[in-house]
Amino acid sequence: MTIALDVVADASAAARRVAELVAERAREAVASRGRFTLAVSGGTTPEEMLRALGGEDVPWVETTVYQVDERVVPAGHPDRNLTHLLAALPREALDSVRPLPVDDSDLERAAARYAAELRAHLDLVHLGLGADGHTASLVPGDPVLDVTDRLVALTNEYQGFRRMTLAFPALDAAREIVWLVTGREKQDALSHLLAHDPSIPAARISSPRQLVVADPEAAPAL
Repeated sequence: MTIALDVVADASAAARRVAELVAERAREAVASRGRFTLAVSGGTTPEEMLRALGGEDVPWVETTVYQVDERVVPAGHPDRNLTHLLAALPREALDSVRPLPVDDSDLERAAARYAAELRAHLDLVHLGLGADGHTASLVPGDPVLDVTDRLVALTNEYQGFRRMTLAFPALDAAREIVWLVTGREKQDALSHLLAHDPSIPAARISSPRQLVVADPEAAPAL
């Protein structure tokens, strides 16, 4: 399995390139299957990409947007990924979003319900990459890395929060994964990812169709 790498001019160009790819895949999926399923990661890096989708031709009515991961915090909390996702997406996309149910009193049962809503194969999953090699909320040393029997799982506390996340089985089954990786602090982790080094969680994803879109800061030595 080879992970393709596309190094573009800068971080803004990377965000626009991923937005263009999302829109292109959405149109293709709707034309061939009538629906498009997208899973979007949290964090600050994808916000420009999500805003760029407002200028793209995306068939939102036929699109479902899932969350890749979410912090277990109340609705509207500034640290909740959903808060930033809804603020960044174009207005016409908001009805397409299916939030991870982190407000539920029984988080394990809520995770199972969300897993049941996922299509067997997500069309496209957007992922980011942490400097420590994590992706989604699949973080180094967490028991969630060993989950093989569920699509959605819960983590232990990481950087002050428990999280609900798509687990490896959901990511491995995706038709395509696109990584958006920017910033010099990601350079080492990206090198490990492209080398399929299983010492970092991100490199353990086995989906056969993966593309990294990076800026020169993240990939200057590749």
